[in-house]
Amino acid sequence: QVQLVESGGGLVQPGGSLRLACVGSGRALSQYNMGWFRQSPGKEREFVGAIHWDGRSTAYAEAMQGRVTVSRDNTKNSIFLQMESLKPEDTAVYYCAAASAWSLRRYDYAFWGQGTQVTVSS
Repeated sequence: QVQLVESGGGLVQPGGSLRLACVGSGRALSQYNMGWFRQSPGKEREFVGAIHWDGRSTAYAEAMQGRVTVSRDNTKNSIFLQMESLKPEDTAVYYCAAASAWSLRRYDYAFWGQGTQVTVSS
């Protein structure tokens, strides 16, 4: 079992940037493929980006392509989500999650953090 804790959310103006972090405990995150998802009120949780367990492959949602970068530091048992050019529609709770298999589907992720709120507003 792995426990995940996100941090770095907050209020940012449109066009701004944020870097979210997710720290794991209980097991090494190097054993998992990791993903970022987000959920807005009244909407389903959606995929944002993912990174392979060894960091050699990444994937991004089309709506976020070019504005987000997922990275990981297995020595710190952490993954990161760098977000640029943020828009009001990016407002959501952002979650990190761990999966044994490579997947972009939330149903394949067994372990989830509690989420961190990102609000994009002027």
